Amino acid sequence: MSQRSFALGECTMKKKRTRRESFLGDHRGTVLVTIAMLAGGTQAQTDQRQTLSGLVDISVGESKPPGGLKTRRVDSGQMTTSWIGFRGNEDLGDGLSAIFALESFLRADTGASGRFNGDAFFARNTFVGLTQKGVGTVRLGRNTTPLFVSTLVFNAFGDSFGYSPSIRHYFLSGTVSGDTGWNDSVLLSTQPLGGATINLIAGAGEGSSGRKWGGNVIWFGGPAAATFAYQDVNKDSLGPNLATRSWQLGGSYDFGRGKLFAQLGKVDNRTTNNSFDLLGLGAQVTFGQGNLLAQWGGLKPDIGAKRNTFSVGYDYFISKRTDLYAVAISDKVKGIASGRGYSLGVRHRF
Repeated sequence: MSQRSFALGECTMKKKRTRRESFLGDHRGTVLVTIAMLAGGTQAQTDQRQTLSGLVDISVGESKPPGGLKTRRVDSGQMTTSWIGFRGNEDLGDGLSAIFALESFLRADTGASGRFNGDAFFARNTFVGLTQKGVGTVRLGRNTTPLFVSTLVFNAFGDSFGYSPSIRHYFLSGTVSGDTGWNDSVLLSTQPLGGATINLIAGAGEGSSGRKWGGNVIWFGGPAAATFAYQDVNKDSLGPNLATRSWQLGGSYDFGRGKLFAQLGKVDNRTTNNSFDLLGLGAQVTFGQGNLLAQWGGLKPDIGAKRNTFSVGYDYFISKRTDLYAVAISDKVKGIASGRGYSLGVRHRF
């Protein structure tokens, strides 16, 4: 840049500064109010929270389903299905917040997305909604069902599809129809009142997905807790279009060094005219730096073979985020060869 150009630029800048100073002098009150308003707007825009979180669960072990063949394998999600996702909220004022979630299941042993081939990428949760302090929350999109939440809370192995007899009997044995999360759904949840929370869900029934609804009540009162869940599925878009009604009672009691669990449920399949009685008993006992786990489940259909499943294991916590586990299962279906399996794994939350 020539000296003449630089001088012209400097002169122009000086003129601008002079005009700005003059403007501030003439309109100082208006400018201060405007700055305050912009600052307030900036605060509202930045009063948001977004988090990246997830869980990776990988194990080695052996598996033999009832009547099937034995395989040795490296597996993902034997204790908890691996997942990754984003959640966030924005404070809208007066106790009202906007919320969202985009969460994906994954198979960490191969790097594949979803629980199985063809599973939607954000199949765990995909919703946007509003939550009002002291009132409750509404979520629109794909939501986890209340029946699944009640099932996982009131058994010793939680949401383990590999080792929880409760999860296996309700969701992997041809009993309950519909997925553990529903597309095109509305979920309403109340704030706890007297220790009780009410959750209601309804599916719109768009496309190949039939109309469905359900809900639960979960109550926590000191060491005791209880739940009642119900759902009615008119059409199952994932399976052979089965219409089912399901209910479940669950309870737990925390005695300090451990917890006891009990579940009782029934599923009526209106398509096949078959009914299933389900029972579960379990315990979780603190031992050392981890928990001893044991859970039994019984499945009795009106038509078909009875099933008895028993799992036992030890979950050792290295830290609040990381644990090592050793678990085994015996799975017996009347009339066919028994199933069994074991897993040694590590689970990390982030």
